[in-house]
Amino acid sequence: MANLNVYSVLVVLFLTCGAVMATKENDQIIKENNCETKICLPCVLEAFTSIFETGNISNKCCGELVVLGKVWHSALVKRTLENPLFKDLTPATIIAKSIQTWNNCLALIDSPSPSA
Repeated sequence: MANLNVYSVLVVLFLTCGAVMATKENDQIIKENNCETKICLPCVLEAFTSIFETGNISNKCCGELVVLGKVWHSALVKRTLENPLFKDLTPATIIAKSIQTWNNCLALIDSPSPSA
């Protein structure tokens, strides 16, 4: 149950696009792209767990992430890392996982779908 509460807090933070301590540049990118309405809650959780923990992101959620764009994706990851709740995370590791998630999503979206 404690994990559920932690996930709930993380999802809320991710949905509201991070902490107040974020840089103005990241704030502006996130606000201009209206992130709260462009990605569904289950996809937020999948993206978050694939970057900040150990998890996979579905094709559907990859599609939503790619539609938002790499600049938005990077800004949100950086903003989340600025949150004091995540001070114990290693930024280099998170950024590497973020890039890996992004690249995996691009590969999934760009690959032709199999014929029926």
